[in-house]
Amino acid sequence: MTTSINVTADGPTLVILQPGYVPWLGFFDQMRRADIFVYYDDVQYDKHGWRNRNRVKSPSGPHWLTVPVRHHGLGQPRILDIEIDQRTPWARKHVGTLRQFYGKAPAFRQYMPELEQALMQPWQRLVDLDLALVAMMAGWLRIAPAIYRSSELQIEGDQSERLLRHCQHFSARRYLSGSAARDYLDVKRFEAAGVEVVWQDYQHPVYPQQYGAFEPYLSAIDLLFNCGDHSRAVLEAGYAQ
Repeated sequence: MTTSINVTADGPTLVILQPGYVPWLGFFDQMRRADIFVYYDDVQYDKHGWRNRNRVKSPSGPHWLTVPVRHHGLGQPRILDIEIDQRTPWARKHVGTLRQFYGKAPAFRQYMPELEQALMQPWQRLVDLDLALVAMMAGWLRIAPAIYRSSELQIEGDQSERLLRHCQHFSARRYLSGSAARDYLDVKRFEAAGVEVVWQDYQHPVYPQQYGAFEPYLSAIDLLFNCGDHSRAVLEAGYAQ
C-alpha cells in the first residue's frame, strides 16, 4: 500500500494514525498535511475507541454507527487482528441509517452509491474495511499522500522510540501529531534526532448542516453529504497552527 511521495523542499512530513471507521475531519486534516501517512495498525485494539464506530447526525442529535467486532477471549489483540462479527446485518443497517438521515442532503446522491457498495462488501477484518473507506473518502477530498501500514514496516521500539524510528525510516524532517500525544511523546528525543514535532491544532469549522444547531466532531461523511465538492475548502478552513 504505497503511492509516490511528494516531498517539500526541506524534507517530508510524517503522520502516523490508527485506522478509524469513517473518521472525523481532524483525521483528514492530518492526512492532507502529510507527505507520508502511516496507518498504525499493529498496536493494541482499544475496545471503546474509534476503530469500529463513529457518529453521524440525526434529527435528535448525534447517532452512533458501530461495526460489531469479535474481541472477547483474544487477550490484547492488535487492530489488524480484529474480525467483524457477521451475525448481525450491520452494513445494511448503516446504509439504511444514512439514507434516513441524509437522503435530502445536497450531495447525498453524489457519494452514497459508492459508499453503499463499499459497505456491503463481505469484509472479514475491521482494518480492511476502515482502510477502504478512508481511501474512498480521501479521494473525494482530493487527499493523496504516500500511504503505508506499520505492520508491513516491522519497526520496533517503545512508544516514542518506535514513532521516531518511523520518522528515521522515511527520512522525515517533521512529525505531525495530534495534541493528545503531548502527554506521552518524548519531544526532546525527536529534537535530538533532528526531527521537528509539529502539533495539530485543528479548530473545527462550521458548515451548513441539517437538523438545527451545528454539531461538531462527527464523521467526515456529514461534511461530504452536506457540502459536496466544497468539502475540501471547509476542511482546510479548520486548520489553525
